[in-house]
Amino acid sequence: MATYMFLLYNGPDDFDNISPEDMQGVIERYKAWGDSLEKAGKLVGSNKLVDEEGRVMRGRGGNITITDGPFSETKELIGGYFAVNAASYEEAVELAKGCPHLDYGTLEIRAIDEDH
Repeated sequence: MATYMFLLYNGPDDFDNISPEDMQGVIERYKAWGDSLEKAGKLVGSNKLVDEEGRVMRGRGGNITITDGPFSETKELIGGYFAVNAASYEEAVELAKGCPHLDYGTLEIRAIDEDH
């Protein structure tokens, strides 16, 4: 069994036209979907990332630069993640199909390299 990351990307305006009441419903859908993964024994962990705050580090030739960011003006940013156990990419894709994020943004699936 391998561990896969579901990286949840969204653009700066993907959630702009959602009322606070509707946003609460979206949050409840994420929670219900995460709970179903947990009940199935597939969920390793998940978190929403904070908006508008972070640091971007870049290294070149031994020099490291640190800047604030990412910011919502960027094309897409990672808003959160889920980590799940699955036997294959195919199973991971099937698990991801129920993710509410697919109604609002992009979901990238990546296997964790457990050899390192």
